[in-house]
Amino acid sequence: MFDGHFRADAERTLKPVGHKLKRAGVTADHLTVLGVLMAVGAAVAIGAGALRLGLVLLVLTALPDVLDGAVAKASGTASPRGAFFDSTADRFTDALLLGGVAWHLSTTQPGRIAVLPLAVLAASMLISYERAKAESLGFDARGGLMERAERLIVLGLGLLFNQLLVPILWVMLVGTLFTAATRFAKVWSQATDAVPVLAARRANSRSRVPRRDRRVARSSTRQFRRRSQLRPPR
Repeated sequence: MFDGHFRADAERTLKPVGHKLKRAGVTADHLTVLGVLMAVGAAVAIGAGALRLGLVLLVLTALPDVLDGAVAKASGTASPRGAFFDSTADRFTDALLLGGVAWHLSTTQPGRIAVLPLAVLAASMLISYERAKAESLGFDARGGLMERAERLIVLGLGLLFNQLLVPILWVMLVGTLFTAATRFAKVWSQATDAVPVLAARRANSRSRVPRRDRRVARSSTRQFRRRSQLRPPR
């Protein structure tokens, strides 16, 4: 939801800040590493029961994540390598934060409720994978009710009102699973619409190949399959 409605406006607003950080010698990678370090501190604080300190560190974790894109664009260093590093750091940060919550619940709550934040983590990893896989296939899987920004905001509310932490985690789980379902349906629809187009392209390209060449190709394929059946598995 944040990606679809507010990210572009936020990046435009933070562009001057990105220029200032660039002139100070701060790079996007520096901010990404700082965000991970803040997440480590937040996870330890939450696990130890210092939820308000964990909330402060959570905010400090999210701030570099917002600024690193602005710095990368201001310095002209936005690249696939930086995007990969940032995305990997985000997943690691999510694991740290929700792992800290699970640690806290395991010492303060009875039963198996400590598994709840781990379920939220699994669902969040699923929606991240859906987007990455969809984009690698040329489809769009952005959007949803509970993206990463929304999860961090809702988690912050749970840390602020600690008596509501468990109900808020249930809300996060339901919202994240709903986002996963909507992304799946969105990509499924795009992929279904693309099937006739791909079939037409394949048929068109096949019709351009002379029949003799097609017979030679089929014969070569059969010979390769016969040989491969004789090779031992490795």
